Amino acid sequence: MKFLSFFLSRVGKAVVVVLGVVIINFFLIRLAPGDPAAVLAGQAGASDATYVQQLTVEFGLDKPVMTQLWLYLKGVVTLDLGFSYRNRVPVIDLILERLPATFLLMSCAFIFSIVLGVLFGVVAARARYDNRKRWVDSVVTSGALLLYATPLFWLSLMGILLFSVFLGWLPAFGMETVGANLTGWARAGDIAEHLVLPVITLGCFFMAVYVRLTRASMLEVIGMEFVKTARAKGVAPGRVIRAHVLRNALLPVITFAGIQLGQMAGGAVLTETVFAWPGIGRLMFDALLQRDYQLLLGIFLVTSVLVVVFNVITDIIYRLVDPRISAGGQGAGA
Repeated sequence: MKFLSFFLSRVGKAVVVVLGVVIINFFLIRLAPGDPAAVLAGQAGASDATYVQQLTVEFGLDKPVMTQLWLYLKGVVTLDLGFSYRNRVPVIDLILERLPATFLLMSCAFIFSIVLGVLFGVVAARARYDNRKRWVDSVVTSGALLLYATPLFWLSLMGILLFSVFLGWLPAFGMETVGANLTGWARAGDIAEHLVLPVITLGCFFMAVYVRLTRASMLEVIGMEFVKTARAKGVAPGRVIRAHVLRNALLPVITFAGIQLGQMAGGAVLTETVFAWPGIGRLMFDALLQRDYQLLLGIFLVTSVLVVVFNVITDIIYRLVDPRISAGGQGAGA
């Protein structure tokens, strides 16, 4: 019953947050310079006033702003996110077409960063307490600091230059080889090859954060009384780390993991643009250049919903790991 109350509380907050984000995004887009109808008419080579007025009426831009907001909110409830001025197709269709590629990139980068980040963080923390292996801690923390400070775009370009241009080991652009018409496992292998550079680029920064977070959290927990007691009782060192230290040290890591998933949706814009990855981030970049405001609104809504959903999932996992957290207590709020 307590868990149900906790869950409903988080979902209720999430709905309010999404509604607020939708309204704010709507007014921010309306404040952007440029008339979408005039831009579209100009690109069509017919920028006369009659045609611009026709497009303005067609897209409902002649209505009062509050009426447009009300119509947009009604559409959001029924998953009608409007019509893309530039692509001449429903916004929801464009987003659903690009989402799988972004999910694939984000999930692979997330697994890459959290698995290697926690692993190296544990290795560094354990090496810290062994005088013969302190150099391992220094190497891991220095490497993490280097990755944390390296700009994402520089890492992307250097990866393309080294592994694609000079060595020729990995493809530089796209999600799969154009014109190859591969199927089955051959296609899966081709996509996996194209994933390597974008995943490493997108995941390296977050891996560095996980290394530092896990190491710091473990060093803090290792010094606590209950860990010393477990050691005094003769519990094996490996079991102390797994059962007593790592479980408690992972709480801040889980919190950051939820934040990371949301940030990845934003970070994917740059990565997808550099590697020509056909995901929602690249779609957002194109929509911005083309002033396709209705499409931008739809992408903002979907990415906002993703961030909020990831936060709710994080709260639930947090609650499962530490049942002391209540609906009104601590935790990463949605």
